Amino acid sequence: MTQWFDQVTTWLGANPEWLGLAIFLIACIECLAVAGILVPGVALLFAVGVMAGSGALELWETLLLAYTGGLLGDLISYGIGRRFHQNIRRLPVLRNHPEWINGAESYFQRYGVASLLVGRYIGPLRPMLPMVAGMLDMPFPRFIAVSMLAAAGWAVAYLVPGWATGAALRLPLPEGFWGEAGVVMVVVLGMLAVIAHNTLREKRWANPMAAALCLAALAAMLVGWPHLQALDQGLMALVQEQRNGSLDRLMVLVTRLGDFTTQLLAGALLATLLLVARQWRAACFAAGTLIATALANTALKHFFARARPDILAEPLGSFSFPSGHSSAAFAFFLVLGILAGRGQPGRLRLTWLLLAALPAVAIALSRVYLGVHWPTDIVAGGLLAGGIAAASLALMQRAAPLEAMPPKVWVLVLPACLALLGGVATWALPEALARYSY
Repeated sequence: MTQWFDQVTTWLGANPEWLGLAIFLIACIECLAVAGILVPGVALLFAVGVMAGSGALELWETLLLAYTGGLLGDLISYGIGRRFHQNIRRLPVLRNHPEWINGAESYFQRYGVASLLVGRYIGPLRPMLPMVAGMLDMPFPRFIAVSMLAAAGWAVAYLVPGWATGAALRLPLPEGFWGEAGVVMVVVLGMLAVIAHNTLREKRWANPMAAALCLAALAAMLVGWPHLQALDQGLMALVQEQRNGSLDRLMVLVTRLGDFTTQLLAGALLATLLLVARQWRAACFAAGTLIATALANTALKHFFARARPDILAEPLGSFSFPSGHSSAAFAFFLVLGILAGRGQPGRLRLTWLLLAALPAVAIALSRVYLGVHWPTDIVAGGLLAGGIAAASLALMQRAAPLEAMPPKVWVLVLPACLALLGGVATWALPEALARYSY
């Protein structure tokens, strides 16, 4: 297998014109039933991502190819399951390895739609779950909607690290970049691993521990950000190289979701609707988290008084660290994710938090793309919001767990908040585009 892997990567290195097709096919095979277990798709995707980032393909091209390839693999697997149903167990490979399909079926029956989102990141389950969904007659519209969302997050998670590595190797980065990047990654990933472990184990101290870890990591960054200049400058150079007019418009739209006015109105609407629905404790949790995050961010920003990157034609006012857009977006969407996961097992709570974090991550990254925040600014904003949200939840649940909200409340809250966010973000968009020109 190692020799075959080396041959494939060597051939692609000598024939870069086939790299786009290779990314599409590898992503498809990685998500294809049975084949995805047998082929080392993760290693191959990282390798081709490095090649693409070295100058062969733009980031958006790489992600689009991986996304469409993975989605095609899902559709083929679903179609196989829908066509053969239980008879698929008689296929030679699955007959010799019944544990593959039995494990995926058990996981799907236990967690339903959430299994397609979480299982996307679990190697042996990823290629089997779409086939099981078809085998158990999951409605196609529901399957394709979930798969489109899951494939987007999967493409980013599996291709961006390789692409960024290739781009970083190509560009002249500041001395010390890799060491600083390694330290930050180890701290953040280690913190997330401990939080996920405690949540899955249903530990009683999971929320206080999550708050302590987030705030400790934030404190370390508050002390150490002057020593992360190489990381900030290197990542900013990588991101700014990808700017183009078409993507600028999308990123300005995304960043406006985190504007102070947008988040203030969305937070007020959320708290008001929860009060109208008589969800007193949920309203207190939401309002307390959002207000505490805003106050803490403002205090820290003025205390450190860090200057923004010198990229925009007309630099924005105020200070840079931590990012207010990042902290506000993470606070708002984490509140929604925490409320959605109440009363559910640890895996589903993590799933809701993962889904809730995706729009917040997009808003935070848009700030670096537009050149108004350093990368460490948005990381600090996310850590601040995560620590305060976890601490608020721990305080609310001292006497009794925060109860799950009935579906009728979500029918009221979610569409209203999303409509407000979209409406305010698109208002006066041309003026916003001019504001973020460079």
